[in-house]
Amino acid sequence: MSDPDADLVRRVGAGDSGAAETLVRKHLTRIHALAQRMLGDRAEAEDVAQEVFFRAWREAPKWVPGRAKFETWMHRVALNLCYDRLRRRRETTDPDAGIAMPDPAPGADEMWHAQQRSQRVQSALAALPERQRAAIALCHFEEMSQADAAASLNLSVDALESLLARGRRTLRASLADMKETGRGHG
Repeated sequence: MSDPDADLVRRVGAGDSGAAETLVRKHLTRIHALAQRMLGDRAEAEDVAQEVFFRAWREAPKWVPGRAKFETWMHRVALNLCYDRLRRRRETTDPDAGIAMPDPAPGADEMWHAQQRSQRVQSALAALPERQRAAIALCHFEEMSQADAAASLNLSVDALESLLARGRRTLRASLADMKETGRGHG
């Protein structure tokens, strides 16, 4: 397995701060986006991304190429940190906590409808079980291959496909009225 980040990780492990900056620039957007989709909270997503890169910097000197892609490992770390935060939320807050509500700023009719659709999709995603949500986020939003997504989730590709199928089915059912009305505000 060829890892496009292997040389970069080796340089980070040797203390090259420029390589560390490059690694962050290369992966920050995707790691942050994954965390935000999982958590629905920008500040928490930033904390998760920061922790992922701290761990990447700490683990780089010990990294053994060939077992998994470094990017896959970073996604797995991000997901585990998100799972931990979601678990803590369930243990300490009400079930509706953490569902991000969009800012209802006044705007054109279409902008309002777009916000409503986005809110419905985010709520439907947030209602999925964590592993289904993670599978959909990795494959559809992060555009990872199924093999890489499965590795990030520590699953077989068949198990990932099952999670994706169940997640898609649940999302379709949750959002069916949006397709029927074309608006998604019902």
